[in-house]
Amino acid sequence: MHDLTLGARGKEASIAVDINARGQMAGILEDEDGHQRAILFDQRPVELGTLGGREGFTRGINANGDVVGTAQNASGYWRAFIVRHGERMQDVGTLGGNSSYGAAINNDGQVAGFSDTSDGYYRAFVSTPGGEPLDLGTLGGRISYAAGINTHGAVVGTAALANGYRHAFLTAPGGGMQDLGTLGGRVSSASAISDNGVVVGASETPDRRWHAFMWNKGKMVDLGALIGYGDSYATAVNNAGHVVGSIRVGDERRSFVYRDGKMTVHRGGYGLYLVNAINDQELVIGAYSVGNKFNAATMISSQPAVATHGPQEMLGLIALVLVGAVGVVVYRRRYHGIALPVM
Repeated sequence: MHDLTLGARGKEASIAVDINARGQMAGILEDEDGHQRAILFDQRPVELGTLGGREGFTRGINANGDVVGTAQNASGYWRAFIVRHGERMQDVGTLGGNSSYGAAINNDGQVAGFSDTSDGYYRAFVSTPGGEPLDLGTLGGRISYAAGINTHGAVVGTAALANGYRHAFLTAPGGGMQDLGTLGGRVSSASAISDNGVVVGASETPDRRWHAFMWNKGKMVDLGALIGYGDSYATAVNNAGHVVGSIRVGDERRSFVYRDGKMTVHRGGYGLYLVNAINDQELVIGAYSVGNKFNAATMISSQPAVATHGPQEMLGLIALVLVGAVGVVVYRRRYHGIALPVM
């Protein structure tokens, strides 16, 4: 791994959230009291500010260096924002409610996310050419959340069915919302989509486990089965089809990289603790854990796993604990700064 500070000082924590081909990164700095600040790291840290409130955090960056995220306004509401490179932060708006959340941005500057509506339900949105959010609807229920968008404007996320269960969805430009199904369980959630239309996320299995998946052209591949244990969640995919994510085994968190038909698992302490993104230059970014705080870091996706042996490894494999999953893969609520949908 390669340690990144992103401008963190003293006891501040740092998290790398997304990275583009030029090496520009969207990140988060967090002080001792848990207050977060949105950061663009472009050879040096650039604090992006807020919309008049106290806190903000980033979620994505595109090839132009435009950053998307969420920040508080002067009234204390969380609002989706976009910061076009070299410009000031702009409020993306809402779908009639008070709050919105920016989840992803493509190279055309389209923002995907979710917002509350006037009736109090959250809906997935994508920004229109004019910049206003467009409601993407649901799968028959009342709620939906967008998590990813690709260069072509295809959006993925999680949406409620009429029966209340939530499934991963894909919405192509000009088309309706498509249910991507599950791995045999009741619920699923999509987190990212490549420019080739490969979708990744997590799904419940028939035995109520959570497995990372990769969906392509109507077929959902169970990546968790290739890992063979724990609850796994895919968080990102690049245009080569390399998938990254995390695994929970009892109290331990591991990270994984699936590339070229091979699954590599990095044990806790030997890989990233938070796995947030992978770019086309094969850099995986996120953070590792040091005590009670995070330090931003990156690693090459082809990094080999460190061989470890001993009783702790066997105990970790035996003591599998089912961890509740969330609609968007969540590592901790304070990191995201918002309450996200529970499956």
